[in-house]
Amino acid sequence: MKITTRDTPPRTAWALEQAGVHPLLARLYAARGIRSADELDDSLARLLPPQQLKGAADAAICLADALTAGQRMCVVADYDCDGATACAVALRGLKLLGARPDTLSYVVPDRAVHGYGLTPTIVDLAMAQRPDVLITVDNGIASLEGVAHARALGLRVVVTDHHLPALVNGEVVLPDADVIVNPNQPGCPFESKHLAGVGVMFYVLLALRAELRRRGAFEGASQPRLDTLLDLVALGTVADVVKLDANNRRLVAQGLKRIRTGRMHPGVAALFAAAGRRAERAGAFDFGFALGPRINAAGRLAEMTLGIECLLTDDPGRAAELAQRLDGINRERRSVEAGMREQAEALLERLMPAGDPPPAVALYDAEFHEGVVGIVASRVKDRVHRPTFVFARGQDGLLKGSGRSIPGFHLRDALDLVSKRHPGVLRKFGGHAMAAGCTVGEDDFVTFAQAFATVASEWLDDSLLARTVATDGPLEPQWFRPDVVQILEQEVWGQAFEAPVFCDEVEVVSQRIVGERHLKLTVRHAGTLREAIWFGHSDPLPERGRLAYRLSLDEYNGQQRVQMVVEALG
Repeated sequence: MKITTRDTPPRTAWALEQAGVHPLLARLYAARGIRSADELDDSLARLLPPQQLKGAADAAICLADALTAGQRMCVVADYDCDGATACAVALRGLKLLGARPDTLSYVVPDRAVHGYGLTPTIVDLAMAQRPDVLITVDNGIASLEGVAHARALGLRVVVTDHHLPALVNGEVVLPDADVIVNPNQPGCPFESKHLAGVGVMFYVLLALRAELRRRGAFEGASQPRLDTLLDLVALGTVADVVKLDANNRRLVAQGLKRIRTGRMHPGVAALFAAAGRRAERAGAFDFGFALGPRINAAGRLAEMTLGIECLLTDDPGRAAELAQRLDGINRERRSVEAGMREQAEALLERLMPAGDPPPAVALYDAEFHEGVVGIVASRVKDRVHRPTFVFARGQDGLLKGSGRSIPGFHLRDALDLVSKRHPGVLRKFGGHAMAAGCTVGEDDFVTFAQAFATVASEWLDDSLLARTVATDGPLEPQWFRPDVVQILEQEVWGQAFEAPVFCDEVEVVSQRIVGERHLKLTVRHAGTLREAIWFGHSDPLPERGRLAYRLSLDEYNGQQRVQMVVEALG
């Protein structure tokens, strides 16, 4: 493990501090590319305007026409947290803007039965709702056949998505939808290319409200407040692990502010309660590791309708019931995942007879559960620091794989190269740089695994294959205080704007195993004894070492103590 220290421009940190930013935050922000306090303004007025988002104005016209005519609109969702929150935002937003409840409906694919996206089968399922307009959320940009099928049936199709478009023979091909809203479509000038699916739908609603306002829909009345949807937008954005650029940080910050003051939807409040988390101290960590997994679990092991209904209900009792069901499914997901991880470990050992992993990893077992392959791929990737795909057999007999990558290896582009070198091996594929999915025949698995590893061996050098932990350097003793930890917890951290991790030389005074697999430590840091814990690590540490750690608050009997949570030993 290599521990590195982020570069912190001292003049920038000084300038931020002079502008009134907390001294420790000034240093952390400067190391993350913030150059002025103006960039830290998270007000709604600083959001990028919806006019920049290609297709948003056209989508607004299409939806305003449908709304005014009382036509039926059906939202086609995705089966993850981003898709669920985007669906809830779409339906709640359309209702806020005047759509009659009886004209709104939604469908969501079953992961095992229908697969991903707007397939012809899902279009047929949606037809039971007798829609005039289909609105995809968090999917659709690669649904060429599904969009064509919907258009052939006489439906208007509005695609809202954030994934990369489909590639056919290396060329970008867009579906023949009436409107496409996606910051990653060709020719879109929107500066934030990292909007989550829920963020794209929120922007469509902003554009729709502006269009309705232009048509005089709100004369004599105040226009609807779409900021009431920001708790859902924030949840979906963080849970989808998109890059937290300035625009996304503003969306998340606004959602967190609402939640901390109790202004949230009943489903969100119920999920906080089910997860045992305190909404008044809500942080991005809660979205990514407490609420998001509970919603995702429904799409992995049951039906995402449970998660969507939890976010749609206005009845606190109903929300609590659904949140408890989601919590139970998440516990089942953890059990399934634990079993699959053991199987994956055994498969890994066969791939690493000498202890060194191959350039890329592809694992398959007939007993793997399709709904959990992505989580297991992420765990394996974290362990061996290699691009990883994990496959399970789908109901159609084909292998459905979910992949996770490491910095410097674009997973979707790697799949594209595999498909060119081995035509027909990949039945379907798509995704991002860091996460992707694909389908292969069982007879083609070995071919895919070898081809995937070959691409990795060509693209990855020793510097990229070396596991590193980026830190913010030493932490001065004066900042080991509960109030400082609370200040850090209030900030918006996440993908590409990582939460602070510090590193210091310490003396290990005592160490013991707790909970069977966690290492509890007492260390001497800068002459002071401090408590530390390394979760999931049971090997003893040397008497002295350089620890990478983050700060947390350990609460016991009403007392708060600052604790070092160890991330790595350098």
